Amino acid sequence: MKKVLILALLGVFSLGVLSFTDYVQEAWVVPGNYKTMKNPTDKSDKENLAIGKSLYSKHCKSCHGAEGYGDGPKAADLKGDLGDFSSAEFQKQSDGELYYKTTFGRADMPEFEKKIPDAEDRWLVVNYMRTLEE
Repeated sequence: MKKVLILALLGVFSLGVLSFTDYVQEAWVVPGNYKTMKNPTDKSDKENLAIGKSLYSKHCKSCHGAEGYGDGPKAADLKGDLGDFSSAEFQKQSDGELYYKTTFGRADMPEFEKKIPDAEDRWLVVNYMRTLEE
């Protein structure tokens, strides 16, 4: 009887663990050469920031939200953590890491190499994301 009870508890526990696997997101591994990559654009240039904001509004805002909280209108339909661009954890990433994630994407995060084909423009989006820090 004890064996049946133990097996039943293990079964319930296993099902519980498996039911949450959709909510667990693996760490986003960024290649080392991107982690150390330097941003070639002028982060303080107002015209560049305006371009970055425009591109963000067009390509990112629908999921990540206007303030980068991950609360855009499409966010509820996506799996995983969209990130809070205003958080210290997000902002501590290097520009190269953000560039990599924006360029290549993963899972629900699309790659933007084709949608934003100019590499400089993708850097400008990174610069704009930096302005969302609280």
